[in-house]
Amino acid sequence: MIFIEKLKDTPIILGSQSPRRQELLRRLDLDFTVEIPEVDEYIDTTLTPEEIVSAIAAAKLTAFSADVYRDRLVIVADTLVADEHGTMLGKPADVAEAKAVLARLSGREHAVYTGVTLALRGRVHQFVERTAVWFVKLEEEEIDYYVANYNPMDKAGSYGIQEWIGRIAVERIDGSYENVMGLPTARLYSELKQFLS
Repeated sequence: MIFIEKLKDTPIILGSQSPRRQELLRRLDLDFTVEIPEVDEYIDTTLTPEEIVSAIAAAKLTAFSADVYRDRLVIVADTLVADEHGTMLGKPADVAEAKAVLARLSGREHAVYTGVTLALRGRVHQFVERTAVWFVKLEEEEIDYYVANYNPMDKAGSYGIQEWIGRIAVERIDGSYENVMGLPTARLYSELKQFLS
């Protein structure tokens, strides 16, 4: 029996309000319910990007009672963007910050990190995926257009690669495209197979 069929016998909880993560998990042909954990997504800037996304994903898991969710597979994740100098770029606070972040990414390389935590029957497993992204040089009017017509406010790095800006700005990527959207599906599937074997 293919692994995906075996997985259908396990109730799955996705602990994320991100519509992009929900869409990506659905594309794996998985049935799941969404429960949004209440957690302080504090970023300790002394940590590396890998450590930050791991810590926040682990914190999200603590919102799920080990007893209540023992027999359910819980999947939580956190994504952040770091510029070429390693400076973390989270979700923008306002339109001005979104524009400033996109100007900062313009013509440069940045990295997208997603930390994922899995839990089932008292076992916990974590991994981090990194994708490098190169932007072409953007004109100020292109940044203004994107910010005015899309919603950068709920996205790390102030952009969604699946949106208009991803089609005109992304010169190339090294790594998982889905990771830039917020959930590295191929890596997740592989890690699930190992975790549940």
